[in-house]
Amino acid sequence: MPKKGRQVEAKLIKSIEKAATPNQVQSKVSAAGDDFISHPTDLRGFKTLVSNSTILPQCVRAYKNNIAGFGIGVRYKNDETETSEMKAEWARMAEVLQLLNMDQDTKEVFEDVIEAREIYGISYLEVIRNLAGEVVGVEFIRQTPTIQKTSPLDPHIEVGHSVNGRTETRLKRFAKYRQQHNGKTVYFKEIGDPRVMDNRDGAYGESIPLEYQANEILEFAIGVETYGEVRWIGQVLGADGARSAEALNNRYFKEGRHTPMMIMVKNGTLTDDSFEKLQEYVAGVKGESGQHAFIVLEAVNMDARTDMDAEPAPEIQIVNMASMLQKDELFQDYQDNHRRRVQSAFQLPDLYVGYTMDFNRATAMAAMEITEQQVFQPERASLAWAINNKLLGGYGFRHVEAFFLEPEISNIDDMVKLFSVAARAGGITPNKAKEIAYKALGETAEPYNGDWGDVPFEARKLALAAQTAMGLMPAELTAAPSDDALNEQLTLQIAKAVEHNDGEIALVLKEIRNLLRDQEGL
Repeated sequence: MPKKGRQVEAKLIKSIEKAATPNQVQSKVSAAGDDFISHPTDLRGFKTLVSNSTILPQCVRAYKNNIAGFGIGVRYKNDETETSEMKAEWARMAEVLQLLNMDQDTKEVFEDVIEAREIYGISYLEVIRNLAGEVVGVEFIRQTPTIQKTSPLDPHIEVGHSVNGRTETRLKRFAKYRQQHNGKTVYFKEIGDPRVMDNRDGAYGESIPLEYQANEILEFAIGVETYGEVRWIGQVLGADGARSAEALNNRYFKEGRHTPMMIMVKNGTLTDDSFEKLQEYVAGVKGESGQHAFIVLEAVNMDARTDMDAEPAPEIQIVNMASMLQKDELFQDYQDNHRRRVQSAFQLPDLYVGYTMDFNRATAMAAMEITEQQVFQPERASLAWAINNKLLGGYGFRHVEAFFLEPEISNIDDMVKLFSVAARAGGITPNKAKEIAYKALGETAEPYNGDWGDVPFEARKLALAAQTAMGLMPAELTAAPSDDALNEQLTLQIAKAVEHNDGEIALVLKEIRNLLRDQEGL
């Protein structure tokens, strides 16, 4: 307690404002005297490398097909009893997802997003809202290299986030985007920015006509760099080298690798006419027209002696150098090693890029399971988060969420073994067995009528055996007694067996009762 007469001063500290804003230094690299950041490299070069590569298109396609190719679905966040409100949310989200793009399926939009991201390291969606602030459309921006952005700019803006039906506010700085293409410039704001921007100059204002109000951009980048970074960045030199190796092999098939023969002339020289013919032959030997051509060479004595000795005759010798020609394409090991390194950068096995047939069902299932767990499932989760929290966050959905569908990967042999063990232990019910079988067939199973469908097979067998042992007629087996009634009847029958000195029957009934207690908790 303070002393009498002493004044205590209390100050209100608004700590939430400081906690809500990051203190890290933001890099600002100016381009052309403004705040827009230049691309560190020409992104069009990545597109050229992918187009000329023998492995990069397959890897990009594998990501595109396996991450978003199975479609987008709607599911409940929690396993609760379905209410009318939940049904309404489900129908609303399904409708919104279906209408996000009128020119193509929504899953195809995200396939394009993934393809561009894997080529350039970053991709963009243009987001369109209605007057209520709800996202009603998305458009994929195909000219990815034409987009530039700024660092997050001051000041901090207060924005709301919907979490489980309530709204939380946070302070955030937003970046600007612009697209320069064919001599035109259009400005965009970052998704979630509540301010009104002019798409002609990027300035914020309140009285901007509706037709000039900027749309938002949602970016998908790999890594933490400003414009992302392709996951195969370490293989750029290898991709360029593999392309050069292919070009060298292609030139060989058209022009040949080196001179296929050598002409040696002894004691003379070729006539000018023969030399010209030889040059013409070598220059025109390319292609199919020169496959069966021949040439006649004439030589003269090069000595001008005046003695009476016999002059040696000129000798022309053709040395075959075909054994030194290239028999197969060059750099096969180099290209194969490059392919494996690229696949390693994407974490893709051969099965996904169509480069091998050396696998069986077990190895194929193992490769698919590992790739699903390590590669595709995390990517789907990341994209689904962006859809639920950035695109559809303004709808305030409480019970439902969007997710990317995935393939059903299951090893039938392992499932059979698992269910056999579980069934023998009494862990499989008729309804569960029916559900699994119909799911494997791609159909929906309705549960059996009656409580018996939820009783494990072994427990039901024991119950029927117990009823039979107690003398119940087959007609009576259709109405199984309750747990307490069955336990009471077993105890009574055991007592009767002991009374009549039927020890073996008593032991059997006791064993059945013990098993039923273990199975059903009698």
